Amino acid sequence: MPEILLYGSIAIAVIIILIVVFLFARYIKLYVRAVFSGAGVGIFEIILMSLQKVDPQVIVDARIMARQAAIREVPTKMLSAHYLAGGNVNRVVRALIAAQRARIELDWDSAAAIDLAGRDIVEAVQTSVDPKVIDCPNPRFGRNTLDGVAKNGIQLKARARVTVRTNLSQLVGGATEDTVIARVGEGIVSAIGSSATHNDVLANPTVIAKAVLAKGLDSQTAYEIVSIDIADIDVGDNVDARLQADQAEAQKRIARAKAEERRAMAVANEQAMKALTQENRAKVVLAEAEIPLAMADAYREGSLHAKKSEHESGNGEKI
Repeated sequence: MPEILLYGSIAIAVIIILIVVFLFARYIKLYVRAVFSGAGVGIFEIILMSLQKVDPQVIVDARIMARQAAIREVPTKMLSAHYLAGGNVNRVVRALIAAQRARIELDWDSAAAIDLAGRDIVEAVQTSVDPKVIDCPNPRFGRNTLDGVAKNGIQLKARARVTVRTNLSQLVGGATEDTVIARVGEGIVSAIGSSATHNDVLANPTVIAKAVLAKGLDSQTAYEIVSIDIADIDVGDNVDARLQADQAEAQKRIARAKAEERRAMAVANEQAMKALTQENRAKVVLAEAEIPLAMADAYREGSLHAKKSEHESGNGEKI
């Protein structure tokens, strides 16, 4: 029995040694690379990351990048935790390096939160350094111009180009690029509508840009508006004249409808009078038909003969 326990212990020890040797052989190159790069990742940390289903290659590469870029030390545990949370460790480290080179305030927690929120943190930092230009309106939505009507009724069709840069402090929870485009479009249409005449806008299109910038349309968005440039502006329809023509046409139709109503009423009255005339004629015919009947009754009763006799005795003779 003691021999069996001894052999079992030896077998377990051999298995453990083989596993350790296998792990060392597997990650020894990565460990040596981390040591010579000054990444500060031990062999046991690498093995532990492997057991935690964390890719040691990704963590070591991130530590090496951070070390060579001389950015603030990011603990291995924070890198592993971000990896397990589904984040892109290398992308966050590259964003920190770019922010440090551009002298932009960005710490690990903020960068990791932005990455986990689904935003491209590297692109955000690059846009903070190199602002991008977006079209307003966006052609992919099916509209090519922003249509506004000045106070004199003339329509203007405008296109603008908006230069924005990322607002890192508002990137998480801030409104997107589409919101900025919608706000700028609304501001341009409102500025055109506030102009007394379309000539004022055509003579000085920068008035629109200044009016839009003064409204602070980038509030609570992930971007900061740097400038608004009116790329193109054209004269459209005379909306006021068209509306007046439509109104005149509508009034003409109303007048025609009223005249037709009066004509129909007159025709109806005429028909009613004809019917009344026919009714009166029928009454006259009925009355005339009753005269012979009345005379016949008078003859039968003798009253008509008596009256006739009295009439004939008008010479003084009474019969």
